[in-house]
Amino acid sequence: MPTRYRERLLERCAGHLIATVDKDHCLLLYPLPDWEEIERKLMRLPSLNPHARRLQRLMVGYATELELDGHGRLLLPSELRSFASLTRDAVLLGQGNRFELWDEARWTEKRDAWLEDDTTPSDLPADLESLSL
Repeated sequence: MPTRYRERLLERCAGHLIATVDKDHCLLLYPLPDWEEIERKLMRLPSLNPHARRLQRLMVGYATELELDGHGRLLLPSELRSFASLTRDAVLLGQGNRFELWDEARWTEKRDAWLEDDTTPSDLPADLESLSL
């Protein structure tokens, strides 16, 4: 974990994180208190809805508790490394209350595809059309 995040993570969650899978084949890393809130919301979804059930199975089912070691490292289980195709080179992206951990080659491929996407503003969902960056 980069040093710029370590101190905040130690204050926020004593270095306890949850890793889970994302449909883009990266890993999501949440500080434990943030994950507990996400998990509660996920488990309140209607279990008879197949989309909600799939999301529960993936995100909650793969949720794994991790702890920063004294050097700020995380030991990822092989199951999660395999899911995200993580090898030697990885990219960690801060995303507000979570991090995304990507295999570097997969991240570069996805990023370039997103940058080349010709989606026009009229294709955006209504709640994003008013967003000003």
